[in-house]
Parts: sequence; structure tokens; C-alpha cells
Amino acid sequence: MSTQNAQPKYFNLHTSGIGYLSDIREIKPKKGDAFWACRIAALTGSSDSPEYRFFDMNVSGEETVNLIKRCQDAVEAKKKVLVSFVMSDLWYDTFTYSKDSEYHKKGDTGVSIKGRLYRINFIKVDGELKYQAKRQDEQGND
Repeated sequence: MSTQNAQPKYFNLHTSGIGYLSDIREIKPKKGDAFWACRIAALTGSSDSPEYRFFDMNVSGEETVNLIKRCQDAVEAKKKVLVSFVMSDLWYDTFTYSKDSEYHKKGDTGVSIKGRLYRINFIKVDGELKYQAKRQDEQGND
């Protein structure tokens, strides 16, 4: 009788898009390790009149964390930071609004779409290309 080392198998749900980066922050929980997070307003629909889908993401991987941190000053200066991104592990979280606004009332339940940001393909700040990832088929051919 032989034993085999079975490799775990995973099902991955990846979502890619282009959107505007905001709210870059380091989260320091009471328990566990600190991590970086951000929000992306992803563009969808016609380029003449795009709509936005908002994602709140934990940033994953050393390279991606470093790229997001490089954008922090531009985001805080209210520059338009456009990124091409890939995220995974989508989930939602509900919350209660703490104050009234144009779109909701205090006490209303809201939904936040969350995910794990693990790849940045390009970064543009006010229309100027600041970073372009190598194509995946070029990586490792240095």
C-alpha cells in the first residue's frame, strides 16, 4: 500500500478591471499582523458615460503592497490615480450607516464588496504612465 502526497486544489475567482484608487491605509488590528488596504472605484459600462463599482480591498503580496504605497502621496494630493488591477476572493460585508447623506439615512444597512488585490498591471497619475507591469508571458525571461 502506498501513500500519495495529495496537493491541495483551489478554485480561484479572479476579477480584473480598471479604476480609480483611493483611501490607501495601513490597518493595524488589535490581534494579528498589520496589512495594507485601499479602495478602487472600478469603471464599467460605456466609456462615454461610465459607471462605478466600488471595492474595498486588502492588498496582498510584497510587490503589490509596494506599488500601492508608492501611490499614497498622489492619492492624498487628490490626483487621479488610475490602475489596472486583478483581485480575487470576493466577499461582501454589511454595515450600518452612522449619519445621513444624499444617498442614505442614518441607520440604513449598507453592503461593501471586498476582495484581495494581488496584481497591478499599470498605474497612471493624472494621465501619465508611472508603472507598467511586464506581460505575464515575459516574466522570468530576464
